[in-house]
Amino acid sequence: MDARVTPAALVAPPHGRAPWRPTLQARWADTLPELAVPCQAQRWPAPRLAWLHDAVADALGWPSEALQGPQGVALLAGAALPPGARPVALVYAGHQFGRWAGRLGDGRALLLGEVACPNGALVDVGLKGSGATPLARGGDGRAALGPMLREALVSEAMHALGIPTTRTLAVLTTGDTVWRDGPQPGAWLVRVAASHLRVGTFQWVAALDDLGLLQRLWRFAAQRHDPALLEGLNPDACDPDRVQAWLRAVVQRQARLVALWMGVGFIHGVMNTDNMAISGETIDYGPCAFMEGYDPATVHSSIDLGGRYAWGNQPRIAQWNLARLAETLLPLLHPDHDTAVALATDAVRAFGPAYQRAWRAVMRAKLGLAAPYPGGAASPVAWPPTVPAQDDAWAEDDDALITDWLNALAAERVDWTLAHRRLADAVADAAQAGLGALPEHAPAPLHALWSEAAPLQRWWGRWRARCARDGVGAPARAAAMRRANPGYIPRNQRVEEVLHAALAGDLAPARAFAAVLRHPFDEQPGAARWATPAPPEWAQRYVTFCGT
Repeated sequence: MDARVTPAALVAPPHGRAPWRPTLQARWADTLPELAVPCQAQRWPAPRLAWLHDAVADALGWPSEALQGPQGVALLAGAALPPGARPVALVYAGHQFGRWAGRLGDGRALLLGEVACPNGALVDVGLKGSGATPLARGGDGRAALGPMLREALVSEAMHALGIPTTRTLAVLTTGDTVWRDGPQPGAWLVRVAASHLRVGTFQWVAALDDLGLLQRLWRFAAQRHDPALLEGLNPDACDPDRVQAWLRAVVQRQARLVALWMGVGFIHGVMNTDNMAISGETIDYGPCAFMEGYDPATVHSSIDLGGRYAWGNQPRIAQWNLARLAETLLPLLHPDHDTAVALATDAVRAFGPAYQRAWRAVMRAKLGLAAPYPGGAASPVAWPPTVPAQDDAWAEDDDALITDWLNALAAERVDWTLAHRRLADAVADAAQAGLGALPEHAPAPLHALWSEAAPLQRWWGRWRARCARDGVGAPARAAAMRRANPGYIPRNQRVEEVLHAALAGDLAPARAFAAVLRHPFDEQPGAARWATPAPPEWAQRYVTFCGT
Protein backbone atom coordinates (compact mmCIF):
# COMPACT_ATOMS: atom_id res chain seq x y z
CA MET A 1 0.00 0.00 0.00
CA ASP A 2 1.26 3.44 -0.86
CA ALA A 3 1.70 5.31 2.41
CA ARG A 4 1.43 8.60 0.50
CA VAL A 5 -2.29 8.07 -0.21
CA THR A 6 -4.11 11.20 0.88
CA PRO A 7 -7.64 11.58 2.20
CA ALA A 8 -8.54 13.75 -0.78
CA ALA A 9 -7.89 10.81 -3.08
CA LEU A 10 -10.76 8.97 -1.45
CA VAL A 11 -13.41 11.27 -2.84
CA ALA A 12 -13.24 10.24 -6.49
CA PRO A 13 -15.47 7.22 -7.22
CA PRO A 14 -15.39 5.70 -10.71
CA HIS A 15 -17.69 6.38 -13.64
CA GLY A 16 -17.67 10.14 -13.18
CA ARG A 17 -20.04 10.12 -10.23
CA ALA A 18 -20.23 12.97 -7.75
CA PRO A 19 -17.32 13.05 -5.30
CA TRP A 20 -17.80 11.00 -2.17
CA ARG A 21 -16.34 12.28 1.07
CA PRO A 22 -16.49 9.73 3.90
CA THR A 23 -16.89 11.12 7.38
CA LEU A 24 -15.75 9.47 10.58
CA GLN A 25 -16.68 11.08 13.87
CA ALA A 26 -14.57 10.76 17.02
CA ARG A 27 -17.22 10.77 19.74
CA TRP A 28 -15.65 8.04 21.84
CA ALA A 29 -12.19 9.63 21.63
CA ASP A 30 -13.64 13.04 22.53
CA THR A 31 -15.94 11.93 25.34
CA LEU A 32 -13.99 9.09 26.94
CA PRO A 33 -10.30 9.73 26.24
CA GLU A 34 -9.34 7.75 29.35
CA LEU A 35 -10.75 4.65 27.60
CA ALA A 36 -9.22 5.32 24.19
CA VAL A 37 -5.56 4.83 23.27
CA PRO A 38 -4.61 6.68 20.04
CA CYS A 39 -3.15 4.17 17.63
CA GLN A 40 -2.60 3.64 13.91
CA ALA A 41 -3.24 0.48 11.93
CA GLN A 42 -0.23 -1.48 10.77
CA ARG A 43 0.79 -1.05 7.15
CA TRP A 44 0.67 -4.23 5.09
CA PRO A 45 2.87 -5.26 2.14
CA ALA A 46 0.11 -6.10 -0.37
CA PRO A 47 -3.39 -5.44 0.96
CA ARG A 48 -6.21 -6.83 -1.12
CA LEU A 49 -9.98 -6.80 -0.78
CA ALA A 50 -11.21 -10.39 -0.39
CA TRP A 51 -14.79 -9.82 0.78
CA LEU A 52 -17.11 -6.85 0.56
CA HIS A 53 -20.71 -6.81 1.71
CA ASP A 54 -22.53 -4.33 -0.52
CA ALA A 55 -25.60 -4.17 1.73
CA VAL A 56 -23.50 -3.08 4.71
CA ALA A 57 -21.74 -0.48 2.59
CA ASP A 58 -25.11 0.83 1.43
CA ALA A 59 -26.34 1.05 5.03
CA LEU A 60 -23.31 3.20 5.87
CA GLY A 61 -23.87 5.37 2.81
CA TRP A 62 -20.48 4.30 1.49
CA PRO A 63 -20.54 3.48 -2.26
CA SER A 64 -19.31 -0.07 -2.64
CA GLU A 65 -17.67 0.73 -5.97
CA ALA A 66 -15.55 3.39 -4.26
CA LEU A 67 -14.39 0.86 -1.67
CA GLN A 68 -13.15 -1.59 -4.29
CA GLY A 69 -10.36 0.57 -5.68
CA PRO A 70 -6.93 1.30 -4.18
CA GLN A 71 -8.18 4.33 -2.28
CA GLY A 72 -11.11 2.36 -0.88
CA VAL A 73 -8.73 -0.31 0.33
CA ALA A 74 -6.62 2.42 1.92
CA LEU A 75 -9.66 3.64 3.83
CA LEU A 76 -10.60 0.12 4.93
CA ALA A 77 -7.01 -0.41 6.07
CA GLY A 78 -7.04 2.72 8.21
CA ALA A 79 -4.19 4.08 6.11
CA ALA A 80 -5.99 7.05 4.54
CA LEU A 81 -8.68 8.34 6.84
CA PRO A 82 -10.80 11.45 6.34
CA PRO A 83 -9.99 14.65 8.24
CA GLY A 84 -11.12 14.52 11.85
CA ALA A 85 -10.84 10.75 12.21
CA ARG A 86 -8.87 9.62 15.25
CA PRO A 87 -8.47 5.85 15.43
CA VAL A 88 -8.23 4.45 18.95
CA ALA A 89 -7.81 1.15 20.72
CA LEU A 90 -10.52 0.81 23.37
CA VAL A 91 -9.76 -0.03 26.97
CA TYR A 92 -11.89 -2.49 28.93
CA ALA A 93 -11.52 -5.26 31.48
CA GLY A 94 -13.39 -8.49 32.04
CA HIS A 95 -14.02 -11.82 33.63
CA GLN A 96 -12.77 -14.61 31.39
CA PHE A 97 -14.25 -18.03 32.15
CA GLY A 98 -15.45 -16.64 35.47
CA ARG A 99 -12.08 -15.27 36.60
CA TRP A 100 -11.18 -11.61 36.85
CA ALA A 101 -8.60 -10.84 34.17
CA GLY A 102 -8.03 -7.16 34.94
CA ARG A 103 -7.38 -4.70 32.15
CA LEU A 104 -7.74 -6.15 28.66
CA GLY A 105 -8.65 -3.90 25.76
CA ASP A 106 -8.24 -3.91 22.00
CA GLY A 107 -4.94 -5.69 21.49
CA ARG A 108 -5.47 -6.17 17.75
CA ALA A 109 -8.42 -3.91 16.99
CA LEU A 110 -9.08 -0.24 16.35
CA LEU A 111 -12.17 1.92 16.40
CA LEU A 112 -11.77 4.09 13.29
CA GLY A 113 -14.72 6.23 14.35
CA GLU A 114 -18.47 6.62 14.20
CA VAL A 115 -20.58 6.98 11.06
CA ALA A 116 -23.95 8.70 10.83
CA CYS A 117 -25.90 6.42 8.48
CA PRO A 118 -28.48 7.62 5.95
CA ASN A 119 -31.25 6.11 8.10
CA GLY A 120 -30.20 8.23 11.07
CA ALA A 121 -28.43 5.49 13.02
CA LEU A 122 -25.00 6.13 14.50
CA VAL A 123 -22.65 3.14 14.25
CA ASP A 124 -19.04 2.28 14.98
CA VAL A 125 -16.66 1.24 12.22
CA GLY A 126 -13.60 -0.64 13.42
CA LEU A 127 -10.83 -2.96 12.35
CA LYS A 128 -10.00 -6.39 13.76
CA GLY A 129 -6.56 -7.84 13.11
CA SER A 130 -5.08 -4.44 12.25
CA GLY A 131 -1.80 -4.93 14.14
CA ALA A 132 -0.58 -4.79 17.71
CA THR A 133 -1.75 -1.89 19.86
CA PRO A 134 -0.33 -0.74 23.22
CA LEU A 135 -2.98 -3.07 24.74
CA ALA A 136 -1.73 -6.18 22.91
CA ARG A 137 -0.35 -7.85 26.07
CA GLY A 138 2.42 -9.58 24.11
CA GLY A 139 0.22 -10.71 21.21
CA ASP A 140 1.15 -10.11 17.59
CA GLY A 141 -2.01 -8.12 16.86
CA ARG A 142 -2.61 -10.15 13.75
CA ALA A 143 -5.49 -12.19 12.36
CA ALA A 144 -5.64 -15.07 9.91
CA LEU A 145 -7.95 -15.27 6.94
CA GLY A 146 -9.92 -18.27 8.22
CA PRO A 147 -11.25 -16.72 11.45
CA MET A 148 -12.05 -13.45 9.69
CA LEU A 149 -14.06 -15.21 7.00
CA ARG A 150 -15.79 -17.27 9.68
CA GLU A 151 -16.97 -14.06 11.37
CA ALA A 152 -18.03 -12.62 8.02
CA LEU A 153 -20.10 -15.70 7.19
CA VAL A 154 -21.65 -16.25 10.60
CA SER A 155 -22.40 -12.62 11.42
CA GLU A 156 -24.22 -12.15 8.11
CA ALA A 157 -26.10 -15.41 8.63
CA MET A 158 -27.18 -14.17 12.06
CA HIS A 159 -28.39 -10.91 10.54
CA ALA A 160 -30.42 -12.81 7.95
CA LEU A 161 -31.87 -14.93 10.75
CA GLY A 162 -33.18 -11.77 12.41
CA ILE A 163 -30.74 -11.85 15.32
CA PRO A 164 -29.06 -8.60 16.47
CA THR A 165 -25.41 -8.71 15.50
CA THR A 166 -22.40 -6.72 14.49
CA ARG A 167 -21.93 -6.71 10.72
CA THR A 168 -18.93 -7.38 8.53
CA LEU A 169 -18.31 -4.71 5.93
CA ALA A 170 -15.17 -6.27 4.48
CA VAL A 171 -12.37 -8.79 4.89
CA LEU A 172 -8.98 -7.91 3.42
CA THR A 173 -5.80 -9.92 3.10
CA THR A 174 -2.46 -8.45 4.12
CA GLY A 175 -0.21 -10.11 1.57
CA ASP A 176 1.90 -11.83 4.21
CA THR A 177 1.72 -14.82 6.55
CA VAL A 178 0.68 -15.24 10.16
CA TRP A 179 1.51 -18.25 12.28
CA ARG A 180 -1.08 -20.00 14.38
CA ASP A 181 -1.14 -23.80 14.26
CA GLY A 182 0.78 -23.33 11.01
CA PRO A 183 1.25 -20.67 8.33
CA GLN A 184 -1.94 -18.93 7.24
CA PRO A 185 -2.71 -15.92 5.05
CA GLY A 186 -2.87 -12.73 7.11
CA ALA A 187 -6.11 -10.77 7.05
CA TRP A 188 -8.18 -8.19 8.86
CA LEU A 189 -11.89 -7.54 9.17
CA VAL A 190 -13.85 -4.28 9.01
CA ARG A 191 -16.64 -4.46 11.57
CA VAL A 192 -19.74 -2.30 11.93
CA ALA A 193 -21.42 -2.26 15.35
CA ALA A 194 -24.16 -0.34 17.12
CA SER A 195 -21.33 0.38 19.55
CA HIS A 196 -18.32 -1.31 21.11
CA LEU A 197 -19.52 -0.64 24.65
CA ARG A 198 -19.08 -3.84 26.63
CA VAL A 199 -19.83 -5.03 30.14
CA GLY A 200 -16.04 -5.04 30.46
CA THR A 201 -15.92 -1.32 29.64
CA PHE A 202 -17.91 -0.60 32.80
CA GLN A 203 -15.85 -3.09 34.76
CA TRP A 204 -12.61 -1.28 33.98
CA VAL A 205 -14.04 2.08 34.99
CA ALA A 206 -15.35 0.57 38.22
CA ALA A 207 -11.88 -0.86 38.89
CA LEU A 208 -10.44 2.64 38.50
CA ASP A 209 -12.86 3.87 41.21
CA ASP A 210 -13.44 7.09 39.24
CA LEU A 211 -17.00 8.25 39.86
CA GLY A 212 -16.82 11.10 37.37
CA LEU A 213 -15.65 8.79 34.60
CA LEU A 214 -18.36 6.26 35.50
CA GLN A 215 -21.00 8.96 35.21
CA ARG A 216 -19.65 10.05 31.83
CA LEU A 217 -19.55 6.46 30.60
CA TRP A 218 -23.13 5.83 31.68
CA ARG A 219 -24.36 8.99 29.96
CA PHE A 220 -22.40 8.07 26.82
CA ALA A 221 -23.98 4.59 26.78
CA ALA A 222 -27.48 5.88 27.52
CA GLN A 223 -27.23 8.54 24.83
CA ARG A 224 -26.11 5.92 22.33
CA HIS A 225 -28.67 3.21 23.06
CA ASP A 226 -31.42 4.60 25.29
CA PRO A 227 -31.58 8.35 24.62
CA ALA A 228 -35.14 8.68 25.89
CA LEU A 229 -33.80 8.09 29.40
CA LEU A 230 -31.83 11.34 29.21
CA GLU A 231 -34.72 13.57 28.20
CA GLY A 232 -35.04 16.50 30.59
CA LEU A 233 -31.89 15.50 32.49
CA ASN A 234 -29.15 18.06 33.09
CA PRO A 235 -26.12 17.38 30.87
CA ASP A 236 -23.85 16.32 33.73
CA ALA A 237 -26.44 14.55 35.90
CA CYS A 238 -26.98 10.86 36.61
CA ASP A 239 -30.42 10.25 38.02
CA PRO A 240 -30.51 6.96 40.02
CA ASP A 241 -33.97 6.03 38.76
CA ARG A 242 -32.83 6.45 35.17
CA VAL A 243 -29.68 4.43 35.80
CA GLN A 244 -31.83 1.61 37.16
CA ALA A 245 -34.18 1.88 34.18
CA TRP A 246 -31.16 1.70 31.87
CA LEU A 247 -29.85 -1.41 33.61
CA ARG A 248 -33.26 -3.04 33.24
CA ALA A 249 -33.25 -2.14 29.52
CA VAL A 250 -29.87 -3.83 29.08
CA VAL A 251 -31.18 -6.90 30.92
CA GLN A 252 -34.21 -7.09 28.62
CA ARG A 253 -32.05 -6.79 25.49
CA GLN A 254 -29.75 -9.56 26.61
CA ALA A 255 -32.64 -11.85 27.56
CA ARG A 256 -34.12 -11.54 24.09
CA LEU A 257 -30.74 -11.90 22.36
CA VAL A 258 -29.81 -15.11 24.15
CA ALA A 259 -33.27 -16.59 23.56
CA LEU A 260 -32.81 -15.92 19.84
CA TRP A 261 -29.38 -17.58 19.93
CA MET A 262 -30.91 -20.61 21.56
CA GLY A 263 -33.67 -20.74 18.98
CA VAL A 264 -31.25 -21.24 16.10
CA GLY A 265 -28.82 -23.46 18.01
CA PHE A 266 -26.08 -20.83 18.15
CA ILE A 267 -23.23 -21.34 20.63
CA HIS A 268 -21.17 -18.20 21.18
CA GLY A 269 -18.31 -20.13 22.71
CA VAL A 270 -16.64 -17.40 24.74
CA MET A 271 -19.24 -15.43 26.71
CA ASN A 272 -16.73 -13.53 28.81
CA THR A 273 -17.90 -10.17 30.14
CA ASP A 274 -15.67 -8.37 27.65
CA ASN A 275 -17.63 -10.12 24.87
CA MET A 276 -21.08 -8.92 25.96
CA ALA A 277 -22.21 -5.73 24.20
CA ILE A 278 -24.42 -3.22 25.99
CA SER A 279 -26.31 -2.73 22.71
CA GLY A 280 -27.73 -6.26 22.78
CA GLU A 281 -25.85 -7.26 19.63
CA THR A 282 -23.90 -10.48 19.14
CA ILE A 283 -20.21 -9.55 19.11
CA ASP A 284 -16.86 -11.36 18.91
CA TYR A 285 -17.59 -14.60 17.09
CA GLY A 286 -14.27 -16.32 17.84
CA PRO A 287 -14.92 -20.03 18.51
CA CYS A 288 -18.65 -19.92 17.75
CA ALA A 289 -20.53 -22.87 16.31
CA PHE A 290 -24.04 -24.23 15.79
CA MET A 291 -25.56 -27.16 17.62
CA GLU A 292 -26.66 -29.93 15.27
CA GLY A 293 -27.86 -32.98 17.26
CA TYR A 294 -29.86 -31.62 20.20
CA ASP A 295 -27.86 -31.80 23.41
CA PRO A 296 -27.90 -28.88 25.87
CA ALA A 297 -24.34 -29.74 26.92
CA THR A 298 -22.99 -29.16 23.40
CA VAL A 299 -19.60 -27.42 23.42
CA HIS A 300 -17.27 -26.95 20.45
CA SER A 301 -14.78 -24.35 21.69
CA SER A 302 -11.27 -25.71 22.27
CA ILE A 303 -10.79 -23.38 25.25
CA ASP A 304 -14.06 -24.20 27.02
CA LEU A 305 -12.79 -27.32 28.71
CA GLY A 306 -15.35 -27.23 31.51
CA GLY A 307 -18.36 -26.53 29.33
CA ARG A 308 -19.06 -23.19 31.00
CA TYR A 309 -20.39 -21.74 27.75
CA ALA A 310 -22.30 -24.78 26.47
CA TRP A 311 -25.51 -24.13 24.53
CA GLY A 312 -27.72 -24.84 27.53
CA ASN A 313 -25.66 -22.70 29.91
CA GLN A 314 -25.86 -19.49 27.88
CA PRO A 315 -28.89 -17.97 29.69
CA ARG A 316 -27.29 -18.55 33.10
CA ILE A 317 -23.99 -17.05 31.97
CA ALA A 318 -25.73 -14.02 30.50
CA GLN A 319 -27.36 -13.34 33.86
CA TRP A 320 -24.01 -13.81 35.61
CA ASN A 321 -22.43 -11.26 33.28
CA LEU A 322 -25.27 -8.83 33.92
CA ALA A 323 -24.66 -9.16 37.64
CA ARG A 324 -21.09 -8.02 37.01
CA LEU A 325 -22.44 -5.02 35.09
CA ALA A 326 -24.86 -4.20 37.91
CA GLU A 327 -21.98 -4.23 40.41
CA THR A 328 -20.23 -1.48 38.50
CA LEU A 329 -23.30 0.77 38.71
CA LEU A 330 -23.75 0.65 42.49
CA PRO A 331 -22.37 4.17 43.07
CA LEU A 332 -24.92 5.53 40.57
CA LEU A 333 -27.92 3.60 41.89
CA HIS A 334 -28.03 4.93 45.44
CA PRO A 335 -25.67 6.60 47.94
CA ASP A 336 -26.47 3.90 50.49
CA HIS A 337 -24.55 0.74 49.54
CA ASP A 338 -27.09 -1.76 50.82
CA THR A 339 -29.92 0.02 49.02
CA ALA A 340 -27.88 0.13 45.83
CA VAL A 341 -27.21 -3.61 46.10
CA ALA A 342 -30.92 -4.31 46.54
CA LEU A 343 -31.81 -2.23 43.47
CA ALA A 344 -29.11 -3.91 41.38
CA THR A 345 -30.22 -7.35 42.56
CA ASP A 346 -33.82 -6.67 41.58
CA ALA A 347 -32.75 -5.58 38.10
CA VAL A 348 -30.58 -8.66 37.54
CA ARG A 349 -33.20 -11.04 38.92
CA ALA A 350 -35.58 -9.69 36.29
CA PHE A 351 -33.47 -11.53 33.72
CA GLY A 352 -34.96 -14.90 34.69
CA PRO A 353 -38.61 -14.15 33.91
CA ALA A 354 -37.62 -11.92 30.98
CA TYR A 355 -35.61 -14.75 29.44
CA GLN A 356 -38.40 -17.26 30.04
CA ARG A 357 -40.90 -15.03 28.24
CA ALA A 358 -38.44 -14.52 25.39
CA TRP A 359 -37.69 -18.24 25.14
CA ARG A 360 -41.40 -19.06 25.16
CA ALA A 361 -41.97 -16.53 22.36
CA VAL A 362 -39.10 -18.04 20.35
CA MET A 363 -40.40 -21.56 20.74
CA ARG A 364 -44.01 -20.61 20.09
CA ALA A 365 -42.82 -19.13 16.81
CA LYS A 366 -40.85 -22.26 15.96
CA LEU A 367 -43.73 -24.57 16.89
CA GLY A 368 -46.35 -22.44 15.14
CA LEU A 369 -48.30 -21.62 18.29
CA ALA A 370 -50.47 -18.55 18.66
CA ALA A 371 -50.64 -16.76 21.98
CA PRO A 372 -54.12 -16.09 23.41
CA TYR A 373 -55.56 -13.00 21.78
CA PRO A 374 -58.69 -11.78 23.56
CA GLY A 375 -61.18 -9.99 21.38
CA GLY A 376 -59.69 -10.87 18.01
CA ALA A 377 -58.39 -13.54 15.67
CA ALA A 378 -55.30 -15.40 16.83
CA SER A 379 -52.19 -15.52 14.69
CA PRO A 380 -48.96 -17.47 15.17
CA VAL A 381 -46.06 -15.70 16.86
CA ALA A 382 -44.02 -13.98 14.15
CA TRP A 383 -40.24 -14.23 13.79
CA PRO A 384 -38.26 -12.63 15.26
CA PRO A 385 -40.76 -12.55 18.09
CA THR A 386 -41.83 -9.59 20.15
CA VAL A 387 -41.44 -10.47 23.82
CA PRO A 388 -44.55 -9.85 25.93
CA ALA A 389 -44.23 -7.95 29.19
CA GLN A 390 -46.21 -10.55 31.14
CA ASP A 391 -47.06 -14.24 31.06
CA ASP A 392 -50.42 -15.14 29.52
CA ALA A 393 -53.08 -17.71 30.34
CA TRP A 394 -51.53 -20.42 28.15
CA ALA A 395 -47.94 -19.91 29.29
CA GLU A 396 -47.73 -22.81 31.74
CA ASP A 397 -49.24 -25.34 29.36
CA ASP A 398 -47.06 -24.17 26.50
CA ASP A 399 -43.93 -24.35 28.63
CA ALA A 400 -44.73 -27.99 29.38
CA LEU A 401 -45.32 -28.72 25.69
CA ILE A 402 -42.01 -27.08 24.79
CA THR A 403 -40.17 -29.06 27.45
CA ASP A 404 -41.63 -32.32 26.19
CA TRP A 405 -40.56 -31.45 22.63
CA LEU A 406 -37.02 -30.86 23.86
CA ASN A 407 -37.06 -34.16 25.72
CA ALA A 408 -38.17 -35.95 22.55
CA LEU A 409 -35.31 -34.35 20.63
CA ALA A 410 -32.79 -35.14 23.36
CA ALA A 411 -33.75 -38.81 23.48
CA GLU A 412 -32.02 -39.39 20.15
CA ARG A 413 -29.97 -36.20 19.66
CA VAL A 414 -32.22 -35.23 16.76
CA ASP A 415 -30.88 -32.46 14.53
CA TRP A 416 -32.17 -29.16 15.94
CA THR A 417 -32.54 -27.29 12.67
CA LEU A 418 -33.86 -30.19 10.62
CA ALA A 419 -36.48 -31.20 13.21
CA HIS A 420 -38.03 -27.74 13.32
CA ARG A 421 -37.91 -27.30 9.56
CA ARG A 422 -39.62 -30.65 8.97
CA LEU A 423 -42.26 -29.79 11.53
CA ALA A 424 -42.95 -26.64 9.52
CA ASP A 425 -42.99 -28.72 6.33
CA ALA A 426 -45.60 -31.03 7.89
CA VAL A 427 -47.94 -28.09 8.43
CA ALA A 428 -47.22 -26.78 4.93
CA ASP A 429 -48.09 -30.18 3.45
CA ALA A 430 -51.39 -30.20 5.37
CA ALA A 431 -52.16 -26.71 4.09
CA GLN A 432 -51.33 -27.68 0.53
CA ALA A 433 -53.57 -30.74 0.78
CA GLY A 434 -56.43 -28.56 1.97
CA LEU A 435 -56.81 -30.47 5.23
CA GLY A 436 -59.01 -28.88 7.85
CA ALA A 437 -56.82 -30.22 10.65
CA LEU A 438 -53.32 -31.59 11.07
CA PRO A 439 -53.00 -35.35 10.44
CA GLU A 440 -53.33 -37.68 13.41
CA HIS A 441 -49.85 -39.10 12.93
CA ALA A 442 -46.52 -37.37 12.36
CA PRO A 443 -45.61 -37.56 8.66
CA ALA A 444 -42.79 -39.77 7.45
CA PRO A 445 -40.10 -37.11 6.81
CA LEU A 446 -40.36 -35.90 10.39
CA HIS A 447 -40.75 -39.42 11.71
CA ALA A 448 -37.55 -40.46 9.96
CA LEU A 449 -35.47 -38.36 12.37
CA TRP A 450 -36.34 -40.78 15.21
CA SER A 451 -35.61 -44.50 15.35
CA GLU A 452 -38.40 -44.99 17.90
CA ALA A 453 -41.82 -43.61 16.99
CA ALA A 454 -43.41 -43.40 20.43
CA PRO A 455 -41.77 -40.24 21.89
CA LEU A 456 -42.56 -38.16 18.81
CA GLN A 457 -46.07 -39.51 18.40
CA ARG A 458 -47.02 -38.81 22.02
CA TRP A 459 -45.86 -35.25 21.65
CA TRP A 460 -47.46 -34.86 18.21
CA GLY A 461 -50.91 -35.62 19.62
CA ARG A 462 -50.58 -32.95 22.30
CA TRP A 463 -49.15 -30.41 19.86
CA ARG A 464 -51.95 -31.12 17.39
CA ALA A 465 -54.53 -30.47 20.10
CA ARG A 466 -52.78 -27.25 21.09
CA CYS A 467 -52.85 -26.06 17.47
CA ALA A 468 -56.57 -26.79 17.31
CA ARG A 469 -57.03 -24.76 20.50
CA ASP A 470 -55.79 -21.49 19.01
CA GLY A 471 -57.80 -21.98 15.82
CA VAL A 472 -55.16 -20.75 13.35
CA GLY A 473 -55.59 -22.20 9.87
CA ALA A 474 -52.90 -24.43 8.39
CA PRO A 475 -51.87 -21.95 5.63
CA ALA A 476 -51.22 -19.13 8.12
CA ARG A 477 -49.48 -21.46 10.56
CA ALA A 478 -47.31 -22.97 7.85
CA ALA A 479 -46.23 -19.56 6.53
CA ALA A 480 -45.30 -18.37 10.02
CA MET A 481 -43.38 -21.53 10.82
CA ARG A 482 -41.44 -21.37 7.57
CA ARG A 483 -40.33 -17.86 8.59
CA ALA A 484 -39.24 -19.05 12.06
CA ASN A 485 -37.42 -22.26 11.15
CA PRO A 486 -34.47 -21.83 8.79
CA GLY A 487 -33.59 -24.42 6.24
CA TYR A 488 -30.03 -23.08 6.11
CA ILE A 489 -27.66 -22.16 8.90
CA PRO A 490 -23.84 -22.00 8.96
CA ARG A 491 -23.50 -25.72 9.54
CA ASN A 492 -20.11 -26.41 11.05
CA GLN A 493 -18.91 -28.90 8.48
CA ARG A 494 -19.87 -26.64 5.59
CA VAL A 495 -18.17 -23.66 7.22
CA GLU A 496 -14.96 -25.66 7.55
CA GLU A 497 -15.19 -26.80 3.92
CA VAL A 498 -15.48 -23.27 2.53
CA LEU A 499 -12.75 -21.94 4.83
CA HIS A 500 -10.43 -24.75 3.72
CA ALA A 501 -11.08 -23.79 0.10
CA ALA A 502 -10.48 -20.11 0.88
CA LEU A 503 -7.13 -20.86 2.48
CA ALA A 504 -6.22 -22.70 -0.72
CA GLY A 505 -7.04 -19.56 -2.70
CA ASP A 506 -10.61 -20.33 -3.77
CA LEU A 507 -13.23 -17.98 -2.31
CA ALA A 508 -16.03 -19.16 -4.63
CA PRO A 509 -17.43 -21.76 -2.19
CA ALA A 510 -17.55 -19.21 0.64
CA ARG A 511 -19.37 -16.74 -1.59
CA ALA A 512 -21.83 -19.41 -2.71
CA PHE A 513 -22.50 -20.40 0.89
CA ALA A 514 -22.98 -16.76 1.88
CA ALA A 515 -25.51 -16.28 -0.89
CA VAL A 516 -27.54 -19.20 0.48
CA LEU A 517 -27.26 -17.97 4.08
CA ARG A 518 -28.67 -14.56 3.17
CA HIS A 519 -32.04 -16.25 2.55
CA PRO A 520 -32.16 -18.86 5.32
CA PHE A 521 -35.94 -19.34 5.37
CA ASP A 522 -36.49 -19.71 1.62
CA GLU A 523 -36.61 -22.90 -0.37
CA GLN A 524 -33.52 -22.82 -2.61
CA PRO A 525 -33.38 -25.41 -5.39
CA GLY A 526 -29.93 -26.90 -5.79
CA ALA A 527 -28.80 -25.88 -2.30
CA ALA A 528 -29.55 -29.15 -0.47
CA ARG A 529 -25.91 -29.83 0.38
CA TRP A 530 -25.75 -26.67 2.48
CA ALA A 531 -28.66 -27.93 4.60
CA THR A 532 -27.29 -31.43 5.19
CA PRO A 533 -26.17 -32.22 8.76
CA ALA A 534 -22.70 -33.52 9.38
CA PRO A 535 -22.30 -37.19 10.28
CA PRO A 536 -22.90 -37.52 14.04
CA GLU A 537 -19.39 -38.77 14.70
CA TRP A 538 -17.91 -35.74 12.89
CA ALA A 539 -20.21 -33.31 14.72
CA GLN A 540 -19.33 -34.72 18.13
CA ARG A 541 -15.59 -34.37 17.47
CA TYR A 542 -15.81 -30.88 16.00
CA VAL A 543 -13.67 -28.24 17.72
CA THR A 544 -13.46 -24.48 17.09
CA PHE A 545 -10.64 -22.07 17.91
CA CYS A 546 -10.41 -18.38 18.77
CA GLY A 547 -7.88 -17.60 16.07
CA THR A 548 -5.78 -15.34 18.30
